Amino acid sequence: MFTGQSILVTGGTGSFGRAFIDYVLEHHRPERLIVFSRDELKQFEMRGSLADRDPGCLRYFIGDVRDRDRLITAMEKVDVVVHAAALKQVPVAEYNPFEAIKTNVLGAQNVIDAALTTGVKKVVALSTDKAAAPINLYGATKLCSDKLFVAANNFRGRHDITFSVVRYGNVFGSRGSVIPYFLKQARQGTLDITDERMTRFSIFLVDGVRLVMYALEHMWGGEIFVPRLPSYRISDVATAIGPNCNRRLIGIRPGEKLHEEMITEMDGYTSLQMANHFVLTPSTDLWDREQYKQTFQATPCPEGFSYNSARNDRWLTIPEIREAIVTRIDPAFSPA
Repeated sequence: MFTGQSILVTGGTGSFGRAFIDYVLEHHRPERLIVFSRDELKQFEMRGSLADRDPGCLRYFIGDVRDRDRLITAMEKVDVVVHAAALKQVPVAEYNPFEAIKTNVLGAQNVIDAALTTGVKKVVALSTDKAAAPINLYGATKLCSDKLFVAANNFRGRHDITFSVVRYGNVFGSRGSVIPYFLKQARQGTLDITDERMTRFSIFLVDGVRLVMYALEHMWGGEIFVPRLPSYRISDVATAIGPNCNRRLIGIRPGEKLHEEMITEMDGYTSLQMANHFVLTPSTDLWDREQYKQTFQATPCPEGFSYNSARNDRWLTIPEIREAIVTRIDPAFSPA
């Protein structure tokens, strides 16, 4: 799909960006694969770790999505943009609201403007489950970003470009998530649990990459792709990691939900379902939902449908959580 094309990844040194670049290097032969990020140390380390795998296509651009002019320079003769740059720590966004707005909202608009200016063909932006019915600033900024990318298809004019969004849940074992936190705490014999009832969606990073690849291949422009994911209970994660550890209830933190939601009931009215994912279709006369359903054998979601981690039909069991920790995080893991 990418043979002879140029791809730019904003936030290219982040968890997703690195996984996406690894995947492209393994499966595709692009002309250029551009890492766009503001962290010079991570770029230096990434350049060293990928030196043996780089067929000569990797490029490294220092830049910030807040800087529209730098984005325009970086996107010169680029065909595909994957927008993964964001400020995503909920407490940080709550304490530094306008910094989150500058990156997540104004940065999203800069990516759109730069892509339109330079002749990019496809843009896929990463979203989060926290953008559905947001209760914290991070979720609100990502919902705003989603709206910008969906609406960008309405004012592309004669530009041959499409914009779509991929929204998924918590990445299993990602930096700052509960599993590495519990693994560290288990050594001390006590786990801090916000609420025993809490549930979350879970996705492996490679599956997020594959959904973005699917979106790039099949996007019409304006869709929000949502994968079908298993849920887990925070209490099951605690049991899987530290069955003999003490548990200390600390309460839900500011801006945190008891359960996550990726499709609200109102969004469910315009959502379609397929074997491995859902698609939130844009409510615009320019979009032919009936033709889309026929093309992809999609069916409407049932009346009153919402996609909530507490009302899921698939759950990670305690043995599955332990197996995933061994295969994805720490081969030497054993329950504390």
